[in-house]
Amino acid sequence: MGIMAEFATATEQLRHIVPAVSIFGSARLPPEHPYYRKTEIIARKLSDAGFAVISGGGGGIMEAANRGAFPGPSPAVGLNILLPHEQKSNAFQDISVHFRYFFARKMMFVRFASAYVVLPGGFGTLDELTECMTLVQTGKARRIPIILVGGEFWRGLLDWIQSQMVNGGMVSPEDMELLQIIEEPDDIVKAIFDFYEKSGFKLTPEEREKMLNL
Repeated sequence: MGIMAEFATATEQLRHIVPAVSIFGSARLPPEHPYYRKTEIIARKLSDAGFAVISGGGGGIMEAANRGAFPGPSPAVGLNILLPHEQKSNAFQDISVHFRYFFARKMMFVRFASAYVVLPGGFGTLDELTECMTLVQTGKARRIPIILVGGEFWRGLLDWIQSQMVNGGMVSPEDMELLQIIEEPDDIVKAIFDFYEKSGFKLTPEEREKMLNL
C-alpha cells in the first residue's frame, strides 16, 4: 500500500510539469566546482525555454539543477529519497516529492522526462543513466535525447562500451547512438528542440501506452 501511495501521490504532483528535463549528477560536488556552476546555467536556460527541471532533490549537481531553475519561469522539481546517509533536500524546489522506494522515484524520472542531461557522478548517476538507456534500448520507454556533459569524464566509459560491449557483440553498434556528448548549455537546449522539431513534445498514443507500462 505504501508503494501504491507513492506512485499515486507523485503522479498527481507531477502531471502538470511537462515538458520536463531530468538532470542527473553527483550529490557530492561543492558549489565552487565547475560542474556545479555549469549545471546551474544549463538548468536556468532549460527553465527559460519552458522545461521543468527535475533533479534528485539533494545536494551537489542535484542542488545546482534546482538552484538554476528555481528563479526561472518553469518549475524546479525535486524527487527526494529517504536515505540513511548523504541525502538532504535542497532549498530550491517549487515541487518536492518524497520517496522511500528507489524504483518508484526512478520511474518518475523517466515517465515525465522529455530529455536526460547527465553530468559526472557516482554509482547512482551510472545507475540512472544505464536504466534510461536500457528502457529505450528495449523499447519499454520512448526514444528521447540522452545528453552527457563532461566529455573528459565520460570518454573512458564510452570507449570501454565500444571496445568491450559493442565489439564483443553484447550490445548493437546503433545503441551508441542513444548517447551524445554536448558541453555548451545553449547547444544542449538546441539539441532537445531539434530532436522534437517534427514530432513535438506531446506523446503519441503508442508512447503514452509505453509510459503507462514501464
